[in-house]
Amino acid sequence: MKYRLKSLRERSKLSQANVAKAIFIAQNTYSYYENGKRDIPTQTLIRLADFYGVSVDYILGRTDSPTMNE
Repeated sequence: MKYRLKSLRERSKLSQANVAKAIFIAQNTYSYYENGKRDIPTQTLIRLADFYGVSVDYILGRTDSPTMNE
C-alpha cells in the first residue's frame, strides 16, 4: 500500500503537503501512511481514492487495475 500512495503522489507531481491539505489531514499524518507507519482510516482511504481517481482496492494492493468498478 505504501508504495502505491507514493507512486500515485509522485505521478501527480505533488508534495505530501499538497495531498494532505487536499484531503484535510496533517502532512506528517500523510507521511506515516505513505511510509506504512500507520493504518489509514476508512474515510481517509476513501478520500485518497477519490482524490487520485482510483479504487480503494488499488491503493490497498488488492488489484493492479487502478480503475474503479462502477
